[in-house]
Amino acid sequence: MQPSMPFPLKSFNTFGLDARARMGLILSDERELDSLRQNAWWSDTMPRLLIGEGSNILFTADFDGLVIVNRLKGISVQETDDAWLLHVAAGENWHQLIQWTLQNQMPGMENLALIPGTVGAAPVQNIGAYGVEFCRFCDYVDTWHFVDGHRERYRAEQCRFGYRDSLFKHELHDQVIITAVGLRIPKKWQSVVEYGPLKALGSEVSAEQIFNAICELRQSKLPDPVVLGNAGSFFKNPVISSAQAEELKRDYPTMPCFEAGAGQNKLAAGWLIDQAGLKGFTLGTAGVHRDQALVLVNLGGATATEILALARHVADTVRQKFAVQLEPEVRFIGVSGEINSLQAIR
Repeated sequence: MQPSMPFPLKSFNTFGLDARARMGLILSDERELDSLRQNAWWSDTMPRLLIGEGSNILFTADFDGLVIVNRLKGISVQETDDAWLLHVAAGENWHQLIQWTLQNQMPGMENLALIPGTVGAAPVQNIGAYGVEFCRFCDYVDTWHFVDGHRERYRAEQCRFGYRDSLFKHELHDQVIITAVGLRIPKKWQSVVEYGPLKALGSEVSAEQIFNAICELRQSKLPDPVVLGNAGSFFKNPVISSAQAEELKRDYPTMPCFEAGAGQNKLAAGWLIDQAGLKGFTLGTAGVHRDQALVLVNLGGATATEILALARHVADTVRQKFAVQLEPEVRFIGVSGEINSLQAIR
């Protein structure tokens, strides 16, 4: 397996930024990993980056290392009396997996429809939407370790899933390639329609109706990255103390606010940005989307510098107005690897 040198990254990041890596390769067969470390060009000290579809990445500079694009494919299913057990290769498209489960009468994951990216990216971010998170279905995550080439399976309870967080963003960051995930979908289906606009669907609703409603909602709000470069939701929904939330609600009684554990509340980052008057705001050829303030977009030829400056302006404006710190959900990749995104926009 020989890498391309240099490796253009424009088609591997949905922002459409014109970055390059020192070298890169496409991984389409898991058996290729067995000899990866034996190649003459391999170096244990070389920066490494694993990419699925590049839908949650902002390249702040050219990457001086090896990029591996995960294109591992395959889905297998086993059944128990109460669940379907799926083993899914990490390079599968996440939304297409959701469609496949519904087409094969395995409802349950429909709330996670149209989240961009691959299956292998799902556990890293513990992706979530409309009241459901990936960890709800995760059974295990299979990995290959860069340090010595060994394979290891992490059970869900070992993955330390949190809000947009997991073990794979900490100790195992840049240390493993996720090769597959195991999913457990209970056969006893229960709708989740308590979140926002889904409430209008009522309790007598099917999984297909929820799926269609979410697809319609997301398509009406989120721009197609093929048309307008973006990485989906740029910022996380901030979690603040309940005391601060109550204080804000006195000034902004219509502010969306959700319980997030003992003494904490989660706010809607998009609402905060919108109320700060930033919807449609532009800085050079980077902008806040005119219909969905949570999305920053490449209006055509934007540079990483422009997008970073825009993100910094958005975070500063929200902090000044609401005393709430926004933190990027998008991963920032610098010359030698991931950089602290919060520090980058402060």
